[in-house]
Amino acid sequence: MDKNLIQRTISGLVYVAIIILCTTPLGAQLINSVFPDLIQQQYLYHGLISLLLVVGTWECIKIMKFGKGYEKWVVYPLVIFIFYIFSKRYFHHDFFFDFRLSEILALALIAIAVVTLFKFPNELYYDSGKLIFTVIYVALPFSFALGLPKFSSYDHTFSLEVLFLFILIWSSDTFAYLVGKFFGKHKMAPKISPKKTWEGYAGGVVLTLVLSYFIEHYQPELRANWMVVGFLVAAFAPLGDLVESQLKRNFGVKDSGNIIPGHGGVLDRLDSFIICVPVVYLYFILEKFI
Repeated sequence: MDKNLIQRTISGLVYVAIIILCTTPLGAQLINSVFPDLIQQQYLYHGLISLLLVVGTWECIKIMKFGKGYEKWVVYPLVIFIFYIFSKRYFHHDFFFDFRLSEILALALIAIAVVTLFKFPNELYYDSGKLIFTVIYVALPFSFALGLPKFSSYDHTFSLEVLFLFILIWSSDTFAYLVGKFFGKHKMAPKISPKKTWEGYAGGVVLTLVLSYFIEHYQPELRANWMVVGFLVAAFAPLGDLVESQLKRNFGVKDSGNIIPGHGGVLDRLDSFIICVPVVYLYFILEKFI
């Protein structure tokens, strides 16, 4: 058997296992079965997102090849400061009380960063532009990810929104790839991602909607309508892949890193997650007012 295939399979299974253990109550239950009352699930999830944030920031710094100016040294302080603000809200359950003007601004900044990457890439060749893009592209999505699950310290519950978001993203990517491989003829963005086709995109949307129907039907305790979430994921997950592909293309980089052997770096694996999280978070907020 191909050694690369074995490596990809093992590292992929480990990656999926970590996601499951950190986004469901299983992680805390497993640890507490060995070390009673050691940890609550919300801390495992926060730890996972913190790790992804730190590694993702480092990968973005390497991709964009910062110069010798001060900007490179203030990336982490800014990223950590933003994540700290969101972390305070996370542990105080403050994500579910209101919708703040600062959130609207943060979500708008993510959209502006994406537009800048595609339409005004020359702005990112300056260290100041690299600094702003890195903070927006990495810090804000992972910070908003803290606002997706709900949990209780009293009855040790932890909701499964993030797990099913990952499942929908994985299904969207898989279905789009398979449909595109067998039926794809019309390239979506040949200069950025040659393998993506409009047929694959359509197949990803349809089949992800089918899966989201079953999630909505069998997981009624989840927030919002998961048929809508499924459509948003299927629509925006390919954009996440294109954003990261365009970023690497602009700076002549093949992979963001190698932390996941055979799969690349955190940004390679979570490119769709980075774009889908703000979109789904915005929907969760707006859904409360409908």
